[in-house]
Amino acid sequence: MNQRDNALLEIRGGTIGEIMEQSSQEEKFQNKTLRPILKLQNDLFVESFLNYVNKHKTDFYSLSTEKKLLFIENAIQKDIKFRNALKGMVIAMFTIDEFREYITNSSNLNKRMMNILIERLKDQVQILVKTEV
Repeated sequence: MNQRDNALLEIRGGTIGEIMEQSSQEEKFQNKTLRPILKLQNDLFVESFLNYVNKHKTDFYSLSTEKKLLFIENAIQKDIKFRNALKGMVIAMFTIDEFREYITNSSNLNKRMMNILIERLKDQVQILVKTEV
């Protein structure tokens, strides 16, 4: 393993969630790689979402909580450019071996990645407040 990979693994921390013998490869990758990266990058994701809201001149801040949750989901699922930017923030934190594993099943892993990210942002909806850009 190279110096970059070692540094990434060190700053990310360990596995989040249980990995059992019967766990699928996707589930193992999710708990060993995706969850620690999403946790590490959380503040960046929040800031990126706030920037998205501000750039799109929406009334996000005046929406009801239910509509905010729907807005978060739609922004990530339907705005391909935004989704790809978020994906890039995660993929950039992969080690070389993790990237090689990711590209063998990227479609399913992307779905897991985005679903977890959507839930993380939804769980933090109350801290999503207007910022000056």
